[in-house]
Amino acid sequence: MSGRDTTRRDWLSGDSSLGASGPPSSAATLRLSIHAMACDFGAAVAAENSELLLRCGDALEVVPQIESWLSPWQGDSELSQLNAAPENRDVSVSDSLFEVLQLAERLNTETCGAFDITSGAQVNLWKQCREEDRIPTEPEISAALAASGMSHVAMSENGRAIRKTVPGLLFTPGAVGKGFALDQAIRWIDPHGDDDSSFLLHGGRSSVTARGTHDVLDGWPVGIGNPLLTRRRLGTVILRNQAMSTSGSNIQFFRCEGRRFGHILDPRTGWPVDGMLSVTVVADSAAVADAVSTAFFVLGVEKAIECCDNMRNIAAVLIPFPTKGARVEPVVIGIPSDQIIWDEELVALR
Repeated sequence: MSGRDTTRRDWLSGDSSLGASGPPSSAATLRLSIHAMACDFGAAVAAENSELLLRCGDALEVVPQIESWLSPWQGDSELSQLNAAPENRDVSVSDSLFEVLQLAERLNTETCGAFDITSGAQVNLWKQCREEDRIPTEPEISAALAASGMSHVAMSENGRAIRKTVPGLLFTPGAVGKGFALDQAIRWIDPHGDDDSSFLLHGGRSSVTARGTHDVLDGWPVGIGNPLLTRRRLGTVILRNQAMSTSGSNIQFFRCEGRRFGHILDPRTGWPVDGMLSVTVVADSAAVADAVSTAFFVLGVEKAIECCDNMRNIAAVLIPFPTKGARVEPVVIGIPSDQIIWDEELVALR
């Protein structure tokens, strides 16, 4: 068992909205967690279903395995070896890594470049500047942009070959890795797509996937956090056989020279974006929900709506900055009204 083995059977009862209080309520649950990808991955099942919880725990064991080849921070990982490879050389990769990169290529196209797994040079530049308490220079931004972009990656189905066509290009899976790991855990539990078990899995609480129903509800209640009042939630989505991911920069940011910079970068400009408070995306796949929530945050409200309308099986809640006061005005796209319950004290519905 990776992570803290004692948490494996540290079963707790509580509501399945991941710690949020208020309606809708739910029955007692059993939970366990492991630590991987710099966060806690957890599972929840109905209180009487301890055998299923152990099955979910076994499924979560795939997460550290995925981390071992997908992490850009582990020098011996397959992704790190790909990052270290010189340009204009074909590198054969595993089926799993090719699957991640192929998905990333598709989502890069569908989001007009707002999601880009090749922006590692930009991420590293801002990480270095944060440590040095400074803002990147324009030449540094230009150099990072020149080393980024899916247009500089050639992918061949034959032999699962990847070729980088510019020097310094680095793949960074931060906006898709947790979701991909959750999808693989689901595959482990239900390899044939015919298991009717009811359970919830999450990665770092910002990425969630749920199967079946819970108690009297037609799904699992999952809270949408309030980006202004982080100890409260705006509402609850009833999630069934779907995944959900939330992106925002209200927690991870730094200040420099009197300016505030969030951690989400626009890979098309190399600069942090801060046009919205948060974005929540509901999709069939946790990896897709992860990537698209980041992309919609980058795009802003109008472009995100346009992009969402052109994508299949994608729904979203966009939270722009409030026009006045502390009541936010969510923009809901494609989520039925009976699947989402708002805290009316904090939300001004359009």
